[in-house]
Amino acid sequence: MTGAETEATRQGCDKIRLYTNEVMTENFAYYAQPGYGARTSGSGGPGMIKTERLLLRPLTSADTEALLEYRGREDVCRYVPFEPMTAEVIAHRLATQWATTELTDEGQALTLGAEITATGELAGDVVLFWRSREHRGGELGYVFNPRFAGQGYATEAAWALLALAFDELGLHRVIARLDERNEASAKVARRLGMRLEARLVSNELFKGEWSTELDFAILHEEWLSPGS
Repeated sequence: MTGAETEATRQGCDKIRLYTNEVMTENFAYYAQPGYGARTSGSGGPGMIKTERLLLRPLTSADTEALLEYRGREDVCRYVPFEPMTAEVIAHRLATQWATTELTDEGQALTLGAEITATGELAGDVVLFWRSREHRGGELGYVFNPRFAGQGYATEAAWALLALAFDELGLHRVIARLDERNEASAKVARRLGMRLEARLVSNELFKGEWSTELDFAILHEEWLSPGS
């Protein structure tokens, strides 16, 4: 990113772009909390977010089998807003929603795969939604393979997306909404420093039963001063 683009992003929240391997013209640097800090792409390749142990990158058809391993599971999909996926559904997502490599305005979402640098395995995926330009609001989501549970990968990847949201896109506030029964996701939100702002009791008929929603949030100034 050029100096002019960096300043434009900070002042006007105009855009943030990630380039695939086919477009290798610019590098980006993202910074997060020490321990999870995303740094310049380096050996990870131009346009990709590299953290301590992960490479966040656009998903491709080569990830289909790995995506099926967790997005095709009933238990993984139990408390998230989609049913277990088939190869056909994943192919459609790869060609549509997941093909997005830039955020230019509200209403858009950027999904990135979280690849373990040491092994090349896909541990899961994270998504950043740009909800409002006027209010500079975003939303964070994450889905990970239970096979990699307990190693902090979801937290590490989510930290990098918060850095993207606050440091590059210039957002003011990022939220995470989840089913109260999804305890693993709630733990990740708390590790990120997000506070629980609301508990909406039986507010939605979700997959045939009433669901209680937990709403977490973090502000830009809280991101700048973790633990304060």
